[in-house]
Amino acid sequence: MSFSMKTKNELSREVPEDACCRLAELSALIRMSGTIQLIGFQKLNIKILTENAAIARKIFTLIKKCFGIHTELRVRKNRLLKKNNHYVIIINSNDGANDILKSVGILCIRQDQFELEYRIPKDIIEKECCKRAYLRGAFLGAGSVSDPSKTYHLELVTSNEEYSEDLKELIQYFGLSAKIVQRKHSYVVYLKEGDCIVDLLNIMGAYSALLNLENIRIVKQMRNNVNRIVNCETANLSKIVNASIRQIRNIEYIQKTKGFKILPDGLREIAELRLNYREASLKELGEMLNPEVGKSGVNHRLRKIEKIAEKLKNARGE
Repeated sequence: MSFSMKTKNELSREVPEDACCRLAELSALIRMSGTIQLIGFQKLNIKILTENAAIARKIFTLIKKCFGIHTELRVRKNRLLKKNNHYVIIINSNDGANDILKSVGILCIRQDQFELEYRIPKDIIEKECCKRAYLRGAFLGAGSVSDPSKTYHLELVTSNEEYSEDLKELIQYFGLSAKIVQRKHSYVVYLKEGDCIVDLLNIMGAYSALLNLENIRIVKQMRNNVNRIVNCETANLSKIVNASIRQIRNIEYIQKTKGFKILPDGLREIAELRLNYREASLKELGEMLNPEVGKSGVNHRLRKIEKIAEKLKNARGE
């Protein structure tokens, strides 16, 4: 089962206690995964389609609690590639489909004509708890979240630009940076930052999914830190090895051309140690001297030797 499916199953188990929150969540669910059928003069049916049995049960429960009616539930086998079942919830005109659409802010009647509202109804999301419920319904209706072990991405897919703008503003109300991108004929409201997705899961009430995501983020962060340290140490080691090779070549050049007799006692001593102990660190070379010299002191002497070697090369035209 995917991370997105687990998140939806978790959200489907909780039914809001307050009537206003139940209506807000149902409004978003109908808007995101429902269709309206005209069956006669001012007679409408509502059809809500989902592939998730838990979401279908929740929609059924919300309709019953909000409007006191039992809806028709059909299960269709998806024969294409043996995919999951489709669950269809139908609210007939005789059961009050028109009144339900008005109550959830999707339908209004002006001058004896039906008009669809494409914006989020302000009166339904007036309270903060209802805003949270509406986002939960929108996610259950047409949302998804990627496996956090691969990437951070949460999106809500809509078919109307104005509605997508309202959804974005609703998410931004909670201080999250949502964005919109057009994908073919759809408008996708999305979040790509791990912190924002964690906050939105918290807002919707997906606490188990939130904890799982946070655990994965911690593991990924630790792995990244370890890789960063290893890369840093590897780079430092390469730097040390390259410096050691350069120092040895300079010392050997001086030895072959002029000999160590041109070097002062302190430089001659460190040059001989560098040749004899090629893999030793600067600190270890300093501890071999009498008296001992610190790492910076050893480095200073080796730099002097390098300058002497450069002068010899320049004098010889090399």
